Amino acid sequence: MRVLLLSGYDAPSHRRWRESLAARFPHWHWTQLSLPPRHFKWRMRGSGFLWAHTEQSQLAEPYDLLIATSMVDLSVLRGLIPSLAAVPTLVYFHENQLAYPTRKQQRANVEPQLVNLYTALCADRIAFNSRYNRDTFLTGVEQLLRRLPDPTPPGVMDQLQTRSAVLPVPIEPQCFCADQTDSRPFTLIWNHRWEYDKGPERLLAALRLFFSERESGAPPIQVHIVGQQFRQQPDAFAEIQQLLEHQCALGEWGYVQSPERYRELMAQSHVALSTALHDFQGLSVLEAVAAGCRPLAPEREAYPEWFAEEFLYPSDLVHPEREARALADRLHQWAGQHARGCLPAAPSVEFLSEARLQPEYQAWFDALIVNRPGAQ
Repeated sequence: MRVLLLSGYDAPSHRRWRESLAARFPHWHWTQLSLPPRHFKWRMRGSGFLWAHTEQSQLAEPYDLLIATSMVDLSVLRGLIPSLAAVPTLVYFHENQLAYPTRKQQRANVEPQLVNLYTALCADRIAFNSRYNRDTFLTGVEQLLRRLPDPTPPGVMDQLQTRSAVLPVPIEPQCFCADQTDSRPFTLIWNHRWEYDKGPERLLAALRLFFSERESGAPPIQVHIVGQQFRQQPDAFAEIQQLLEHQCALGEWGYVQSPERYRELMAQSHVALSTALHDFQGLSVLEAVAAGCRPLAPEREAYPEWFAEEFLYPSDLVHPEREARALADRLHQWAGQHARGCLPAAPSVEFLSEARLQPEYQAWFDALIVNRPGAQ
């Protein structure tokens, strides 16, 4: 079996997904092409053009299966390398541009949305990492088609719905490493990209409330703020660091180079926090839960798919101060329960493990290639 795997914007989570995918099917012959995660708008529009001119010989080889992320402009690539149009194709959506949040005073860009749409229409199968991702994509496409100046050809939505299913990114086995000891201080971890869509301002507001209301002499608390950093990052992070230092609560800070150390931090934490405005699967929180953390996430995006109500706090996108209040209240509650030794147990995410999801991946690939002559 010869498989071509294309990652048009190879962010760390996308890279881990494709490398893990190839490792889980070692008997197949994999050709992987990827582009660095920078110049996002150009990657969305230019990946097919670039590869068609720089990797033409590799792309023209015979393949039994093509897997591409939604960041690949598959319509352009198939037009420039016509032989790829005959290869059974799965497009994987880690995220979709029709539900991606925009900064204040920034209008949504229709160009990446159209690339997502055209790429999906080129695919034989479309996989999404969560039901939230799939549903917001289909709803967004329907709304986008209504805004176009020409009537939409019939059957477009039916095609997309029929080809679509939910196929989450599996949690790797090494993430299931819970630390059973509990003599450490109440420990929180916020482990996300340091960008605006992960809600650092909301985290800052909640932590300010929480620490301002703690009684004198309360047990110590430790907070880890870790994740991928960039040259430019929201000002909220500097304020969070100052607040935690002032409260003597600052734990690990910044990007953790060692995967072993990162997993250790998750295993030693009691609560994994999310304040995200954008999480199509919430893999960083899921990994922390696999390590034994209790999730505390907003009641939006993919989180209600994975966790019961006791692990969610009310979402309020319009009034962030109300959301901060809800998160701070839950932190007070859980800090008290930790002091009394009665924190709720972490939920199980075994249903998202590699072992549980591997048969679903196999079934999807089989459905694409089973009727091809000479398939193995």
